[in-house]
Amino acid sequence: MGQIDAYLDALASASPTPGGGSAATLVGAMGAALCAMVARITADAPRHLGVHAQAREIVEEADRLRERFAAARPLDEAAYGAVVTASGMPRRTDEEKRRRTDALQAALIGAAEAPLAAAGLCAEGAMLAQRTLALGNTHLVSDVECAAHFFRAALAASAANVRINHQYIGDESAVRDQSARLAAIASHAHAAIDAVLASTTP
Repeated sequence: MGQIDAYLDALASASPTPGGGSAATLVGAMGAALCAMVARITADAPRHLGVHAQAREIVEEADRLRERFAAARPLDEAAYGAVVTASGMPRRTDEEKRRRTDALQAALIGAAEAPLAAAGLCAEGAMLAQRTLALGNTHLVSDVECAAHFFRAALAASAANVRINHQYIGDESAVRDQSARLAAIASHAHAAIDAVLASTTP
């Protein structure tokens, strides 16, 4: 628990990083970890012999997804750091102002791209949760339901971080492109999450 406690201390500190985008990747990683747990238990259960191969496949995919969420966390923090750096550039002359504006706009697009990528991981996780539920381990249904809720929360948080950056981006084409990609990701994710919850919620 030491690393988690240290991360939560950093999250609660007066520093703007880590922030919500970074925290979203941790929530998504927990969803992936729950899918891995359910699949591992199922892969070792004699009563689920018929799905052992599928369960082992899900274990591998869930472990990789958890690692990708973990790798996304510092990328989100670095993207925000680039915005802070650009904001601090000198703006005494017209040329300095132009360079600062260009750097800041590029950094903001990058800062929106990081949570957009995390949202994509959430969609992958949601579909993985659907496959995990299909393994049929009725003793662990609530864990898969929790995973679906985690992916939904992480997706919502990631989307919020995309949208907040869009408020400051002057490139309307970039905003439209990212917004369209986010909408497609959310559509796929919500379909999978809704399917899981429809099967697990009384």
